[in-house]
Amino acid sequence: MAGRLAAFLKDAWAKEPVLVASFTIGGLAVILPIFSPFTKYATMINQATPYNYPVPLRDDGNMPDVPSHPQDPQGPSLEWLKKL
Repeated sequence: MAGRLAAFLKDAWAKEPVLVASFTIGGLAVILPIFSPFTKYATMINQATPYNYPVPLRDDGNMPDVPSHPQDPQGPSLEWLKKL
């Protein structure tokens, strides 16, 4: 199987090196971001950022169920980002 694949790639490179190079670069562009450490940190930042930002409310002192900040009661923190 590996011999046939090697023979195919050698023949394809001999006939159409531009296509082989472009498919190789395209394949790497799809696969390599999965192994990047930046993907991990981008995912962590996206999870910690609220999707809907709250509208500021005028506090009349009678709103105990409204948190003062969107991440106060729950949600991931960005403390790890401050420590980098």
